[in-house]
Amino acid sequence: MNAFDKRSYHFHIPGHTRGKGVYEPFKNFMGDKFFQCDMTDEFDGIGTLNPPTGPIKEAEELCAELFGAQKSLFLLNGSTVGNIAIAMALSLQGKKVIVNRNCHRSVLTGMIASGAEPLWVIPNKLEEWSLWGKINPEDIEDLLSKNNDVEMVWLTNPTYEGVVSDIKEISRICKKYDVPLVVDEAHGTLWKFNDELPAPSLDLGADIVVQSFHKTGGSMAQTSVMHIAKDTKFDVEALVHALRLLQTTSPSIILLAGLDAARAQLETEEGLHNIQVAIDNAKYLSGEIEKLKHIKQLKQSPCDPTKIFIKADNLSGIQLETILEQDYNIEVEAASDRGILMLSNIGNERSDFEYLADCLREVDKKDYTKFVKEKAKHMPMLIPEIRMNLRQAFYAEKEEVKKEDAVGRISAEVIAECPPGIAILLPGELITAEHLPYLENYEVLEVVKNAYCF
Repeated sequence: MNAFDKRSYHFHIPGHTRGKGVYEPFKNFMGDKFFQCDMTDEFDGIGTLNPPTGPIKEAEELCAELFGAQKSLFLLNGSTVGNIAIAMALSLQGKKVIVNRNCHRSVLTGMIASGAEPLWVIPNKLEEWSLWGKINPEDIEDLLSKNNDVEMVWLTNPTYEGVVSDIKEISRICKKYDVPLVVDEAHGTLWKFNDELPAPSLDLGADIVVQSFHKTGGSMAQTSVMHIAKDTKFDVEALVHALRLLQTTSPSIILLAGLDAARAQLETEEGLHNIQVAIDNAKYLSGEIEKLKHIKQLKQSPCDPTKIFIKADNLSGIQLETILEQDYNIEVEAASDRGILMLSNIGNERSDFEYLADCLREVDKKDYTKFVKEKAKHMPMLIPEIRMNLRQAFYAEKEEVKKEDAVGRISAEVIAECPPGIAILLPGELITAEHLPYLENYEVLEVVKNAYCF
């Protein structure tokens, strides 16, 4: 008799009691065994997440062994909770942190919590595509040479669109100045398992790497992993304690099991085959796009080949996304000012890409010159003018003003559309007329009360 069939009596959370208390239509849709598996830690010998014990601890250790980390920590609020924990544990109030302008909003959230001061490094601008590009190592060295109180360098790699920076050289520079390097490698979970993908940051000298397993690795939504390097100078226990403060005390066993299953699959022949198929599918689509007249693809070296960013003449990214969705039932990852992002995933089949290529051929032949050009902008390409500390502005007395009246005021909130979660405005930033095209969906903004910068 297996565990599902054995009669047992439950007087603990979750309150649906192995699915018996679940709304019947929903249970029929999801399946009874799903809810039988839905339990929290501390029961059935599963162990605990905070702190890691038992099989959960064993699963994290297997993950660390696979990725070559001192410690791998499972995250159940996406990479967001990992980034916030890094800031709270490892960046002190008033200390400087070198951060790329196109960081995820969770990095800003972490610095609001810690009180750290961002020093912005501005990546290359890919003007034709309205996208951020790679980070120049020389810019990191310049900032480090001029600031002797930098707590850490905290970078995003790759960009949302797959552009890769020279993390090996940046790591060398960080070690030269004895400053730790943290990499938000949300989209790089698969990199260690195929030589056609970029090298993972943990192998290139980063101290901490955060990966969103759910984005590319095959686990369920909101599951991520934080890898800590074997030779890091960071206080690892401080990081573990910060996660205890932030992570749920009722972790989902289904989500944790999904993370462990994703790790296990990456070690199998089938898992490695799926990664190669994803790369080959992306190559096939790239080759077909090259044959088109009005649709072009972003080409950067190095890059993650499983991310395909394209643009079409006479169409904005939002318009192209809408055409593919409404006319062809195609859902893409995201749309920006100029184009759309598509992912080649380990779950896709070649037939998916053959259909996509056929649809793009049709779009390429149609005349869209009568489409009205959009005024709204979707990818913030502005360099922040900081007039107040992040934390001070966030906790300052606030007032709401009409968007048009906010020019010359100091923002008191983070505004960042997801995806990709890059900030349009952050607390303490001067609001200018250049921000307005990015704020079409906002009627009012939160600003610091009685603070004017005309």
